[in-house]
Amino acid sequence: MGPTRRWPVISALGVIQILTWGSSFYLLSVLAAPMSKDTGWPLGWVIGGLSLGLLVAGLISPRVGAFIGEHGGRPVLTFAAVALAVGLAVLGLAPNLPTYLGGWLLIGLGMGTGLYDPAFATLGRLYGAEARPAITTLTLWGGFASTVCWPLSAFLIEQVGWRGTCLAYAGLHLSVTLPLVLLAIPQPLAHPVTRSAGPSLVIRLDGRERRSFLLMAGVLTLGGTVMAMVSVHLITLLQARGVALTSAVAYGALIGPSQVGARIVEMAGKGRHHPLWTLTAAMVLVAIGIAMLAAGLPVVGLALVLYGAGNGIYSIARGTVPLALFGPERYAPLVGRLARPGLVAQAFAPSLGAVVLTQAGADATYALLSVLALANVALAVSLWCVR
Repeated sequence: MGPTRRWPVISALGVIQILTWGSSFYLLSVLAAPMSKDTGWPLGWVIGGLSLGLLVAGLISPRVGAFIGEHGGRPVLTFAAVALAVGLAVLGLAPNLPTYLGGWLLIGLGMGTGLYDPAFATLGRLYGAEARPAITTLTLWGGFASTVCWPLSAFLIEQVGWRGTCLAYAGLHLSVTLPLVLLAIPQPLAHPVTRSAGPSLVIRLDGRERRSFLLMAGVLTLGGTVMAMVSVHLITLLQARGVALTSAVAYGALIGPSQVGARIVEMAGKGRHHPLWTLTAAMVLVAIGIAMLAAGLPVVGLALVLYGAGNGIYSIARGTVPLALFGPERYAPLVGRLARPGLVAQAFAPSLGAVVLTQAGADATYALLSVLALANVALAVSLWCVR
């Protein structure tokens, strides 16, 4: 498929990613407090719905990747749109907490079949070894998910309440996401490796590749842990260092533009460097940003810009590094397998952060984040040695 025909596919996937991230991973950033206040459900349980959804997404991700490798991403993304719509409708109509959590089980199915990893696998299945530019461009679209959906969620809450907001997002998935999948995402040609050798051989790894796989899985696990802990506890951590609430929120707002800016810089490079450079740079930037925060240096804004830039290009690297290391034929099933540890880590990381914050305080939490980030730099560097 030529470059000119890729833009409709990438643009459609970009809109899908914005709505999928905004109505799942980023949903509770705005809705959690109104939900808890209106229903009386404990805030921890309300937020725990997202952890439940991420856990489900992690558990199904290997099968999702394998399915995309054999059949392409269109059926999976179609399922994602329907699962998210039904799950959000259950949330909006939930009369009690168990039903609410049941809705998150369905949303988890939608996350596992509709977030970055299935989208990356879809592009890899469509474009093979030439998928890197498409993956990079898609992450640029995805970077606007919170920018678009946080204000939209806040507006909808004011107009129709949190229940109406969930139902509105369900409607958007049926009226926007689902038609985009059906009209703009093509079915790939039959995969010659899968047809001739069988799916079991598609994910066979030799000794060097297995070491690379395990190192990349470690990067995704630690990366997911750090990202989730920072996303949930950043404001609390900044306030513990004497930063006022309004200033902490303003500082946190720097992360989104930094992510997008770093992705634009990566796009400008036009893939002239190996994706491992992107991964290594991402881990170094994240580690420096967190270390600056942990040290209490009076440069909070710069620290969060560096962290955001690293986090932004990390999203690109998690899609492009496996393509470079393992090739296009096995890309989809391996991306599915690699997604599991990162999603599971994201499911449990907020609770881990809360325990450390409560039992040991902010300094210990900063120290833990610093150790995890530095360990990820070491893993990224180790990938160079075995590739």
